[in-house]
Amino acid sequence: MPNTILTSALLEQFMAEMKTTGDMTQIMPKGYAPTWAEQQWFSLFEGRNEAVTFGIIAFIVHQTVYYGRYLPYFICDYIPAMQKYKLQPDKEISNQQWWKCVRSLLISQIFVQLPMMMFFLPAARMVGFECGAPFPAWLRVAFQVSVFFVIEDFYHYWAHRLFHYGIFYKRIHKVHHEHTAPFGIAAEYAHPLETAILGQGTIAGPLFFNYFIEQVHITTMLIWIAARLWQTVEAHCGYDFPWSTSHWLPFWAGASHHDYHHMAFVDNFASTFRWWDRIFGTDCRYQAYEARRQLKSKTE
Repeated sequence: MPNTILTSALLEQFMAEMKTTGDMTQIMPKGYAPTWAEQQWFSLFEGRNEAVTFGIIAFIVHQTVYYGRYLPYFICDYIPAMQKYKLQPDKEISNQQWWKCVRSLLISQIFVQLPMMMFFLPAARMVGFECGAPFPAWLRVAFQVSVFFVIEDFYHYWAHRLFHYGIFYKRIHKVHHEHTAPFGIAAEYAHPLETAILGQGTIAGPLFFNYFIEQVHITTMLIWIAARLWQTVEAHCGYDFPWSTSHWLPFWAGASHHDYHHMAFVDNFASTFRWWDRIFGTDCRYQAYEARRQLKSKTE
């Protein structure tokens, strides 16, 4: 009975949060003079349903960063001088494969991810996210986003390994592995269940961090989403440029690390960093392959 009452109370609270209308006077500290950025941000919610408004903003941020990050790699596909940086130059993506990927992405992004974004603000408020003024300092944002990367990477490593077992691979994860030579926007090409489950590492990490460690501002969440998208598109881009992040940040996984996973269907399960695969021995074959690849590139 107590559990039923608690569940009912939480549901009522969630539904109440879903109906909240923006009111700047309620979230602005008395006597506080907001910055221009804060005024612009809070004006987006004024008099509007906050959950829906935030969901739309998050969706716009997602689509802009996701496809904007992919654009340079898309252009590189048509520049002959850039082909020497491709990790699997012998494999071409057909127009049919590309359009199939785009259609699948839009369906997933609109019907799976957008609803999750709509529900995020009420859930965030229930665990104590900061949604008012002032905005957090940039150093605090940088620290929290860095921690979110570590949390997501650890979750992704184990969830991804699970997806490579038996029925989980056959029924769910196999969709993502249709592309043995990935390209930027293939990052989110996946079964809806995989999108929802792996997405929890991106969404639940900040929620737990806020609940157990320190308060997170809702704008930090948007910055985190943008950073995570920037990383995952790079990991699937199919190019290993001399200026790629992994060349100046050694523990960063990058495209070469994840490209091998798609090519070989094994190992390299982490999303962002190399250390979990190194610690648990799931990059041994990759290390041998990468050594051969680097040696070949130097002799050509």
